[in-house]
Amino acid sequence: MLHHISTREKVIVMLAVMSGLFLVALDQTIIATALGAIVNEFKSFSSLGFVVTAYMLTTTITTPLAGKLSDMYGRRPMLLIGVSVFALGSLLAGMSPSIEWLIAWRALQGIGGGIITANAFTIVGDLFAPRERGKWQGMIGAVFGMSSVIGPLLGGWLTDGQTLAGVTTDWRWTFFINVPIGLAAMAVIAAKLPNMKRVSKHHPDYAGMAAVSIALASIVLAVDNTETIFAELIDSGFSVGFVKGTLWVIALMAGALFIHLERRAKEPILPLSFFKNRTYTLMLIATLLFGAAFLGAILYLTQFNQQVFGATASTAGLMLLPMVAGMMVSSITTGQLVSRIGKYKRFIMTGFMLAALSILALITLHPSSPYWHEAVIMVFCGLGLGMAMPILNLAVQNEFEQKDLGAATSSVQLFRGLGSTVGTALLSGLLTTGIINAVGNPNQLPYIQTLKQSPAAQQLLQDDITADAMLQINSQKAVIGEAAAKGINSSPAPTMVKQKQLEAFRQEQNDFSGKLVDAFTSSLHRIFMISSVLMVAAFVVVSFITERKLRSGVKHTAGE
Repeated sequence: MLHHISTREKVIVMLAVMSGLFLVALDQTIIATALGAIVNEFKSFSSLGFVVTAYMLTTTITTPLAGKLSDMYGRRPMLLIGVSVFALGSLLAGMSPSIEWLIAWRALQGIGGGIITANAFTIVGDLFAPRERGKWQGMIGAVFGMSSVIGPLLGGWLTDGQTLAGVTTDWRWTFFINVPIGLAAMAVIAAKLPNMKRVSKHHPDYAGMAAVSIALASIVLAVDNTETIFAELIDSGFSVGFVKGTLWVIALMAGALFIHLERRAKEPILPLSFFKNRTYTLMLIATLLFGAAFLGAILYLTQFNQQVFGATASTAGLMLLPMVAGMMVSSITTGQLVSRIGKYKRFIMTGFMLAALSILALITLHPSSPYWHEAVIMVFCGLGLGMAMPILNLAVQNEFEQKDLGAATSSVQLFRGLGSTVGTALLSGLLTTGIINAVGNPNQLPYIQTLKQSPAAQQLLQDDITADAMLQINSQKAVIGEAAAKGINSSPAPTMVKQKQLEAFRQEQNDFSGKLVDAFTSSLHRIFMISSVLMVAAFVVVSFITERKLRSGVKHTAGE
C-alpha cells in the first residue's frame, strides 16, 4: 500500500495521473473535430472509420491486460509505459505522411490509452482507503466532464489554424498537444509515485491474453465500421450480415476458450472467482447498461445541436456546457458525501433514476425548441450522470483485496467501454434506419440529384448516399449553398435565369433540410427512450446489491 506517503505527495501523484487520464478522455472528442480536415488532406473518406476504430480496438484489448499486469508488476511501471506509449503515438500520428500511417499510430495511441485507463482508476485504491476514495473518484469524473467540452473547442481552434510562436497550427496539433502534457505527467509519476513491492515470480496468462484479445477484437469489429473495414470482402460477394455473424461466432468461441483457460491459469487475467461476488457481477451488468445509455445522451445531443441549430463541431460541444457543469458539480459533491457517509448505493440509484428521467425528457425537444429548453434538461441529466458515474469503481474496489485491485477495476472500465461501443453501434443503426424510412431513397431526392451535378458537394457525395452522408451534407449546407451560388453566378446565363436557378436551388435545399431534420428528430426520440430504459435497467440491477459500508482500512495480503 501507498498510504504511508504524505498527503502532499498523494495530491501531486493524483494530479499527474489525472492529467494522463485527461489526455485519454480528451483524445476522442478533440480528434472528432479534426476528422474532416484529415479526410480533406489525405483524400480518403473511405478510411475515416479506421482512424476511430483502430484506437478503440487497441484500447479495448489493452485495458483488461494492463489491469492484471499492474497487479503483478506494480502501477508505476505500467503508468509510465502507458503515458510514454500514448505520447509517442500522438507524436507519430501528428507526423503521419499518409492515412495508413495515421491509422497505425492511432492503434499505438490506443495501447497507451488502455494502459492509462486501467491504472488511473486503480491508483486511487493504492493511495487511499475505500472510505477516502469517493472524493478522488469524483474528481476523476469531473475530468471526463471537462474533456467533453474542452475537446471540441480545442480541436476546432487548433484545426482552424492559429499562429503560436510563429507556427501555424492544423489538425496535426490535436495530436502534438498530447506530447508536452504526457512528458510532464511521466516526470511527476517517475519522481513521486513509489512502486509497491510484489512477489518476485509471476506466471502471466499468455494463452488467456490471446483468447480475450481475439474475443474483444471480434466484438469491436462486428459493431464498429464493419462495412468499411471489410469493404474488400463485402465487395467480393460476402454480405455484411455474414461478416458480422462470423465475427460474433469467433467472439463466442474465443470467449468460451478464455473461460476454459482461466479455470486452469495460475494467475488468470480475470479470475472467474470474481463472479462469485454478487456485488461485482451486478456492478458489471449495471456498468455495461450505463455505458450504452450514457452515450445516448452525450453523442446524439451533439448531433442534434449540429443539425437543428446549425452549430459547428466546436460550438456543439460548447452547447453541452450545462450538462458538463452538472456532472462536475455532482461528481465532486457526491464523492465528498460518499467519503463522509461511507455508503454508496443510494447515490448510484438516485443518479441513475435522475439521469433516466432527464434523458426521457429529451423527447420533448423538437426543431422549433429554443436552446434554453435543452439546456435545462441537460443540467439535470448532468447531475444524475455525475452522481452515479464516479462511484461505480468505488463499489467494486470495496469488495476486493489489494492484490486484485487492478484486475477488478480494469474490468469495470472494460464493461463500460463495451457498453458504449455496442450501444453506440445499435443506436446508430436505429437512427439510420429511422431516417431512411422517413425520407425514402436518398438518391431520388431532388436536392441530392442537383448536388450530384455540382462541384460544390463532390467530396461529400458517394455512389450510394447514406443517412450519415445526408446528415453531413445538411451540417455543411451553408458552405454548399455559398459554393453553389458562386457556380450559378459565374455561368454565362442571363441574370434572370441565374436568379431563378438560385431560388430553385435554395428551395430544394430548404425542403431537404426540413424533411431530414424532422426525420432525424423523430429517430432521436426513439434513441432517447431506449437510453432511458437502459438507465432504468441499470437502476433495477443496482437495487439488488447488498451494500457493505466502505472500509476505513484495506485488506492486506501477502507480498504487499
